[in-house]
Amino acid sequence: MKNLKFTTLFYILFTTTIQAQDSENINLLYQWSVDTLIGSEAFENVYNEVWGVVVDDREYAIIGSTAGTHFFDVTNPSTASEIAFVAGRVVGDEIIHRDYHDYQNYLYAVSDEGLSSLQIIDISTLPDSVSVVYDSSNLFYRSHNIFIDTAKARLYTTNGDIYTLENPIDPKFLYNTSLLSSHDVYVENDTAYINTGTLGFVIVDFSQTTLENQSHEVIGALPTYPDQGYNHSGWITTDGNYYAMADETWGMRMKMLDISDFSNIEVVALFGSGVDENSIPHNQIINGNYLYTAYYHDGFYVHDISDPFTPILIGYYDTFEPDHHESYMGAWGVYPFLPSGNILISDMQTGLYLFEVNYDNPLGTDVLVNNKNAIYPNPCSDVLNLNLTNKSQVNLYDIQGNKVFNASDVYNIQLNTNFLSNGIYILKLTDETGVSTHKISVQ
Repeated sequence: MKNLKFTTLFYILFTTTIQAQDSENINLLYQWSVDTLIGSEAFENVYNEVWGVVVDDREYAIIGSTAGTHFFDVTNPSTASEIAFVAGRVVGDEIIHRDYHDYQNYLYAVSDEGLSSLQIIDISTLPDSVSVVYDSSNLFYRSHNIFIDTAKARLYTTNGDIYTLENPIDPKFLYNTSLLSSHDVYVENDTAYINTGTLGFVIVDFSQTTLENQSHEVIGALPTYPDQGYNHSGWITTDGNYYAMADETWGMRMKMLDISDFSNIEVVALFGSGVDENSIPHNQIINGNYLYTAYYHDGFYVHDISDPFTPILIGYYDTFEPDHHESYMGAWGVYPFLPSGNILISDMQTGLYLFEVNYDNPLGTDVLVNNKNAIYPNPCSDVLNLNLTNKSQVNLYDIQGNKVFNASDVYNIQLNTNFLSNGIYILKLTDETGVSTHKISVQ
């Protein structure tokens, strides 16, 4: 495949933006959507967050819509189906967001539009039924996101409040702080990792917070960082030393943060989908050595982060084929904790997905971090993707020093390497900050 001669030098060798592919290493097991639900007035999204639960060794998927909360038995993907539904307090085209978390056989559901409520749903009788045991706006009526610190039985909202769940169906107010008036939060053993939106990333210790001691301690912060936009969401690694973070801003890449020293948090890797210069990551969750990301227009992405400095792209599946990168459409949420290993994805337009991931044949080194530039996969066989922060001059040389490709004033390109012989090549990038070189292996 690689022994063709260069009689026509780089016959349309690159495109200015990377074209979305259907899928690699991801198998579709089940998909659901319906035509009878209406989309939101703002973004035309019918669906929003996805969650998963296990009851009596059976696996269930949960997805939000403009109508409410839908439950599916996905234990056997070939017979998966919707088995229950709970209407939201507010329904219709004003609904954009719903969010979920479970605790002790109860599902906690919120929305961020209208005069909504906190709903607590008993899921212990699945698959036969679910029942709403609490539906009230007395504590709060809206929250963009929620997170339950199950080890401490505390419910965190992104409208600033913390509630105790000593009685799971009767939450009690504990504390309020403006730091939690944020976009999203991950909490583990009283330590909250907060995605503040416009103020960067903050880590807060709530271990001493009680009704009597209305206080907290900020123990870490990253107010500025490369590729900064609207600090949206993140998830911590199992060892607690790294944090995967996304900025919900067109063209901003994912970040891996070293948080092993709260006083010296730093970005150690930048990586993206490589599909479009306006690609946006949305929500991500880490399970073991893998990062699972709902990447809006680009679909579902999986990375091996066993080495947080060099994430490896495992696979992807495009859940939203139209090219609408100027808006907010596509994959919204991800849930990777089902015992079967199957992965749940929600897409704003196309509904619920159940996937199986093939981890055995990774697509290559997803990122070579040169402070800002992303170059992948490496080794490569068919294409080499370049996501460059600055407008750059790109030159590629073979091992004898012959220039085999060049391009000027580019940010994102995709080199068709089918025309290259197998071997080592040198990639030279020149921009306003200087010159960098990278060894590229074509196989």
